[in-house]
Amino acid sequence: MSGAREDPAFNVPEGLGGQVAITSLDRIYNWGRRNSVWPMMFGLACCAIEMICVAASRYDFARFGMEVMRPSPRQSDLMIVSGTVTKKMIPQIVRLYNQMPEPKYVLAMGACASGGGPFKEGYNVVSGVDKFIPVDVYVPGCPPTPQALLNGLITLQKKIDKQSIRKVRWYKKEASEPIPIPVLGPDLVDLRDLPIINKDAVEMEAAEDPVTSQENNL
Repeated sequence: MSGAREDPAFNVPEGLGGQVAITSLDRIYNWGRRNSVWPMMFGLACCAIEMICVAASRYDFARFGMEVMRPSPRQSDLMIVSGTVTKKMIPQIVRLYNQMPEPKYVLAMGACASGGGPFKEGYNVVSGVDKFIPVDVYVPGCPPTPQALLNGLITLQKKIDKQSIRKVRWYKKEASEPIPIPVLGPDLVDLRDLPIINKDAVEMEAAEDPVTSQENNL
């Protein structure tokens, strides 16, 4: 408070020094969000057990205002991807992410969610959830300890502290576009890659049959 009284832009009487606080809109807005992050009640594999431990009495992330784990994505603003992300599961993860309201954050918990983990070379595993949805915080480990997840949540709070209402994506004039939900067929197809896939298919067809390709160009 002494700094505020010394600033000539603010005239706080001496008697109100302990009762009046001067701050910025960004700071009070971020303070409210960082202390009321509601994680989604959502787990995939063994990392989910460690996440449950963080919610239990010994570690108790209620101290951070995060005790309200919501079963609905429409009431959540933090997705903790806790476990192995398979190709069968990623369409559902993207769908849940699209249903979450802004502001929303994603924490990749463990080696599997961050990069595929020990199953990285598996035919059915996605090598990192960040290939489909944006990730704000990565927590290493296989699985991470509850203390590691707590550190990740504190890191997310620090990231929220640095945000500004003038720059965050949910207050921009442009409407935010949902992420296309991947299609699972013989393999997983990211619809954002369709132009590249179509181009590669045309080039491959031209290489296999150059005569037909020249006729098509004519």
